[in-house]
Amino acid sequence: MSVEQPPSDSPLQRKASLGQTLRAVAWSFFGIRRSADYERDVQRLNPLHVIIAGVLAAAVFIAVLALLVRWVVGSGVAG
Repeated sequence: MSVEQPPSDSPLQRKASLGQTLRAVAWSFFGIRRSADYERDVQRLNPLHVIIAGVLAAAVFIAVLALLVRWVVGSGVAG
């Protein structure tokens, strides 16, 4: 019995660095991506890595917002 390898163009075989994935996710959070960069990312980024980076970035964003609100309310600036 042999295990079949996914084709080389499979999403799981795409190689991009962690920095490239994080940069693509960060630009996507701001909503500013050039179409050429988007097309390049589609070819190079691993979808699983993009999902993980997106979930982590969203969690960090929510944590920063929660800390900011807590600081503003605690400092008396809000009211």
